[in-house]
Amino acid sequence: MFKLTSLNLNGIRSASSKGLQAWVEQTAPDCICVQEVKAQADDVAGRFEQMAERRGYFHFAAKKGYSGVGIYSRHEPSDVIIGFGEPEFDAEGRYVELRFDTKTVKRSIISCYFPSGSSGDDRQQAKFRFLAKIYPHLQQLKAGREFVLCGDVNIAHQEIDLKNWKSNQKNSGFLPEERSWMTKLLSEGGLVDVYRQLHPGATDEAYTWWSNRGQAYAKNVGWRLDYHLATPAMAAGAKAASIYKTEKFSDHAPITIEYDWVL
Repeated sequence: MFKLTSLNLNGIRSASSKGLQAWVEQTAPDCICVQEVKAQADDVAGRFEQMAERRGYFHFAAKKGYSGVGIYSRHEPSDVIIGFGEPEFDAEGRYVELRFDTKTVKRSIISCYFPSGSSGDDRQQAKFRFLAKIYPHLQQLKAGREFVLCGDVNIAHQEIDLKNWKSNQKNSGFLPEERSWMTKLLSEGGLVDVYRQLHPGATDEAYTWWSNRGQAYAKNVGWRLDYHLATPAMAAGAKAASIYKTEKFSDHAPITIEYDWVL
């Protein structure tokens, strides 16, 4: 079984101070995709280059203390792709892809951090631009290889994906345009929401993010924002999914899916 985890760290230094590395050692994922590293290469060097004997590969943002993604892997990739060719978003450190190619199969694991639009209209418009750019990129990628994209997508797709859906219909993360984009990706785009494939009706237990306000975590007033989005052949191997909430490393919970394929 191949164990693949995704977690928005809300800062690698903060998450590490809360026991993340010990948890990774204990759960032993083959790869852990991380988002919102909030660090630069100099911050990682000599401290976070490895985690539990897994080597890290990163895409850092140009702006200090902002965004950034990475993948820790116990398998050596055949290639590492930093960014997806869009200067506006590549400067924000939002995409890293590890390729594991053989003579017969081309596979990728991607860690991706979609923009949030919650801070104002400028960022919401940036989020829409990102969605418009990442969609054709994923379609082109799908035409030539199998992949799983893990990440904080910052979209709750369905009403069952957040606690208070009625009051959030005009809020970023649950806007009709965002939800329609996700529907298109999973229908016309042919990708699979792997967690929903395994747990089609899960509600409260499916949440992966909670606001820091109003005791949202304690009351489980959450959102499902973190996904494994896979090509059908990769998704077909998914056997079990878990969201870890015993310890809190950030405002997100790690989501782990076990697949019956090997790299």
